[in-house]
Amino acid sequence: MSEPTGDMRVLIEQIAKALVDDPTQVSVNQVEEDGESVLELTVAPNDLGRVIGKQGRTARAMRNLLGAAGLKFNKRFALEILE
Repeated sequence: MSEPTGDMRVLIEQIAKALVDDPTQVSVNQVEEDGESVLELTVAPNDLGRVIGKQGRTARAMRNLLGAAGLKFNKRFALEILE
């Protein structure tokens, strides 16, 4: 089986690319901090609102997906959306 954290990075990248107008500007960087994998999502400035969503609903949904996957792989994931 492939590395589960790599799968999560690709998952978040694919979701973000489907949401934005400029998918070439989407990048996801993974950083390990205190036993937790932090996925840093960067998008074009005019696509930031699309990724966050109304009242943060889209961002919350992506974080929920990471939390559910973390339970399956016994690993903690966090999502940071960088400006």
